[in-house]
Amino acid sequence: MSEVEAMNHKSITSQAPGRTNIIGEHTDYNEGFVLPAAIDKKTVFTLKENGTKDRANIHAIDVAETYSFNLNNFQPIEAGWQNYVMGVVSELQKLGANLPGFDGQFKGNIPIGGGMSSSAALTCSLAYGLNELFALGLDKWQLIKAAQMAEHHFAKTKCGIMDQFASMMGKQNQVMLLDCRSLEFSYFPFDLGDYQLLLLNTNVTHSLAASGYNTRRDECELGVSTIQKSFPHVKSLRDVSLEMLQQCREAMPATIFKRCQHIITENARVLEATVALKKKDFQRLGDLMYQSHQSLQDDYAVSCPELDYLVHETKDKDYILGSRMMGGGFGGCTLSIIEKKQAARFIALAADQYRKQFGMELSPYSVSIENGAESGK
Repeated sequence: MSEVEAMNHKSITSQAPGRTNIIGEHTDYNEGFVLPAAIDKKTVFTLKENGTKDRANIHAIDVAETYSFNLNNFQPIEAGWQNYVMGVVSELQKLGANLPGFDGQFKGNIPIGGGMSSSAALTCSLAYGLNELFALGLDKWQLIKAAQMAEHHFAKTKCGIMDQFASMMGKQNQVMLLDCRSLEFSYFPFDLGDYQLLLLNTNVTHSLAASGYNTRRDECELGVSTIQKSFPHVKSLRDVSLEMLQQCREAMPATIFKRCQHIITENARVLEATVALKKKDFQRLGDLMYQSHQSLQDDYAVSCPELDYLVHETKDKDYILGSRMMGGGFGGCTLSIIEKKQAARFIALAADQYRKQFGMELSPYSVSIENGAESGK
């Protein structure tokens, strides 16, 4: 290709953020409610046509790895960021996109395994960028679902839609109530005043993380199939009340009962959280976060000693309104609402105690709520 031809190839930059989730954990794949927000940590893609008909060359800046594949013939590999890239390409092709050859590079500042959904930021920034670069004309919901299915089919994680939704649809200083059944959503102003969000990354990822997530999904489906025998109209745990669950208790293993109980009570907590937000009752919001953690720890069994310890350390601090584990579990971050002027003091205290308890360092992140996917700046 000549220099002039190379210059004529369009290049764009796209970016998509990670997310925090105020409350509503593991409810999304049960057609429930979630309350996420996009954060100021993101993945940035630079993309350009390369003049070939069928070659994609992608460079991951942060890990200094390059991967090339034929756009007409590619398969998932064992594991790695490459699967997210190929998964997005595959899903866009299913939507009718005829992608010519392109080069891309990406970088990000979302901690991997921290529960802030670096994978959704990667898939959404790529999907958004390819849609812009090649004028595919896809709407945001098509891009959200393509990013989600990229994880299902190539990364082999049967995730719900919350992460991709938050990454694509986020708005500055707004949290979003998403109904994961109807996909209706609404924005709620999120101004904490003298308080802020604080994430503490445990820096542990337990071996159960990937398998445990898919197992919980299977357990919920087993619960639904058991409940359907008494209540045929039930399509998902979204349709089940605690009274209905209690009636089916004898028909299911105790573990399955507890998994279902978490989802039902967590959905109620999400809706109550939106009421608290409208009233600016952050004390109540904090209480709901503590309840959520207890349920994730006891009923859903996706917490771990490190997460439980960090949540416990907040409970006697009057300058912290609430705290809970965030994300899929088995490691990752806690999310707390803390008085701004006390944040540095608490971080130092928690880091010291955590080091003594586990012989590990934790990583603090003060996050702000920002816009979703957009063209790069």
